[in-house]
Amino acid sequence: MENGDQFRINWNKFFRNGKTVILPIDHGTAIPVKGLESPSELIESVNPYVNGFVVNFGLARSCSDSLEGKGICFRTDIYKPPYEGNDDHGSYRVFTAEDGLSVGANAVMNMCYTHHPKEETIYRECAGLVSECIDSELPIILESLPFGIGRSDDYTVENISFAVKCAAEIGADVVKTAYPTGASIEEFREIIDSSYVPVIVLGGSAMRDDNALFSMVKNAMDAGASGIAIGRNVWQHDRPAAVARSLSSIVHEDSSVSSAIKLMNDPL
Repeated sequence: MENGDQFRINWNKFFRNGKTVILPIDHGTAIPVKGLESPSELIESVNPYVNGFVVNFGLARSCSDSLEGKGICFRTDIYKPPYEGNDDHGSYRVFTAEDGLSVGANAVMNMCYTHHPKEETIYRECAGLVSECIDSELPIILESLPFGIGRSDDYTVENISFAVKCAAEIGADVVKTAYPTGASIEEFREIIDSSYVPVIVLGGSAMRDDNALFSMVKNAMDAGASGIAIGRNVWQHDRPAAVARSLSSIVHEDSSVSSAIKLMNDPL
C-alpha cells in the first residue's frame, strides 16, 4: 500500500474507521439488469448510507454532480459472464488509471479471475494496472473470484482463499470477493487473517431475502471483513435506500441482524 498524501485522501473517501459500504452500479456493460434506469436518482437516494460507488466511464461523467463528495471507484475492465454460444472471455481491461483520473476517480477496480481460461491475460492486465497506479496514487481494488463471476459452486473456502491471496500478491490494496459458499465465520476469518490487505464482500445476484442478506454481511463482518461492495441486492430491492441504511448499520455500527431488519421499518 502506498503512503502518499493523495493516496490517503483517496483512501479516506471510502473508509471510515477502517470500514466501507460501496455500491457497485457498473453492471450496464455486463448483463441486462433492471434497477439502473435512473442512476442519478438512485445515487441521491442511497447517498447518506454509502461511502462510495463503483462506476463505468460513461456513468462517471453523466452522474458527476450526484457522485460529488463520495468515493468514486472507476471500473477499468468489462467483465462478461459466459452464455451459450459465446466464448468465455471473462474480463478484459479497456481503460487506464489515467482515464479514471480524468473523471475524478478515487480508486480503480478490475476483475481478477483465478483459474480462468484467460487467466494469463487477466493477470497481466491486473499487474499493468498496479504499475499505472503507483504514480497516480489511486488505490486498487481487485475483484478476485475463482473461475469467473456468478459461479457460487466454485466459491469454496479453498478457492476463495487462493483468490484473496493471489490478488494481494499481485498488488491489490483491497480485495473484493465472495463469502465462501457454506463457510463458517471461523473459516472465513482464517482467509481474512491471512490477507495483508483489507477484504470486502460482494453480494451477487439479488437474494430477495433481507434476513439472508443481512446474515451473510454480519457473518462477513464478524469474520473480520472491512466492508461490503453490494449492488443488485440494494438497487433491485423494493426499497434501495432502506436496505442500504440497514447494511450500513451492520458495517459501521455493528448492528445485529434483527436490529437491521427492524430498521427497515423505520421512516427514512
